[in-house]
Amino acid sequence: MSLYFVRGKGWRYDFMINRTRHTGSWFETKKAARLAESAKREEVKNPKVQTASAPETPTDMGFLELVNRRLDHVKAYSGKCHYKDHRYLAKRWVKRWGDLNCSQLTPEIVQAFVLERRKVSPHVANMEIRYLRATFNFAKKRGWVQSNPVDGIDFLPVDKRVRYVPHLADIEKVMQLANPETKDYLWVVRETMARVSEVNRMTWDDVSFEGEYVVLYTRKKRGGHLTPRKISMTGKLRDVLTRRYSQRDPTAPWVFWHEYRSTKTGERCRGPYTDRKKFMKTLCRKAGVRYFRFHPLRHAGASVMEQNNVPIGTIQRILGHENRTTTEIYLHSIGQSERDAMSIYERFREKFTHRFTHNKHEEGCGISATP
Repeated sequence: MSLYFVRGKGWRYDFMINRTRHTGSWFETKKAARLAESAKREEVKNPKVQTASAPETPTDMGFLELVNRRLDHVKAYSGKCHYKDHRYLAKRWVKRWGDLNCSQLTPEIVQAFVLERRKVSPHVANMEIRYLRATFNFAKKRGWVQSNPVDGIDFLPVDKRVRYVPHLADIEKVMQLANPETKDYLWVVRETMARVSEVNRMTWDDVSFEGEYVVLYTRKKRGGHLTPRKISMTGKLRDVLTRRYSQRDPTAPWVFWHEYRSTKTGERCRGPYTDRKKFMKTLCRKAGVRYFRFHPLRHAGASVMEQNNVPIGTIQRILGHENRTTTEIYLHSIGQSERDAMSIYERFREKFTHRFTHNKHEEGCGISATP
């Protein structure tokens, strides 16, 4: 029996059957929770058969149970980062609404919560809207709830600013101060314009020295599928990977890996990195440049290619974007067409200003500007 007591709330049950989590809360006594759990187990093992003459109407469900089912689904069908983000938000929801049924969560309650989160930032509030709406749509699609209380709640306006893209000189300063291992990592990120998760996931099986390409895998696709794409090696990337391959540990399949102590077992383990953001702040500070992380290296590389007339479709494939509009966000340079347009405007404006000033001067001297 998986029974738990929460001070100030009561007893609840929580168990798994066929990789699906079932929860119920809050019961005044342990005995009541045990009986409810037994009834739920019996219901799951022997579901009622719905007949055509007596269709079953949608029933309400506890918000805690909905959140757990949604998390189980995200964990099974999406990437680790998406699951981590969803779980982080879900903890806040459950703390606030864990003892409510879904029908008790009204649009007014959600709207008040969103406005409260807006005090942190509009981006944070909009994320809450997006994930909450997806959670209730998940339940509505399966007939567990009849309505989505997030429907009709608009996203908050945000202040969009030009994304900071480090100058190539600043990138060079940072790389010069990095130790050999870190410098190799930065070179691979820079020369592939890959996401950090793609570089961390890379194994030696993904590196083809004969074909002169590397294979990057991402879940940033519709449906969360792990999708590959090939990136042609630059000369620098080939040199870095060739040297690392000759010095590799044959028992470790990853291009970049580390040893660490497991938080679950306490044992020493080794495996790929999950995030390496900490050293960038130190390197930027030592180099005396504005702080940036790994993702701006993708923006910098895309801008360099765009400045040198690489077709946007090619840039899109290298970055691994499904939509062209996403790629356009990465192009921060001012193209030649924009410069030509501003030059035309300037010439016309100067011509008009000169003619207008000349006419005003003639009028001041008593000379008619017309014959």
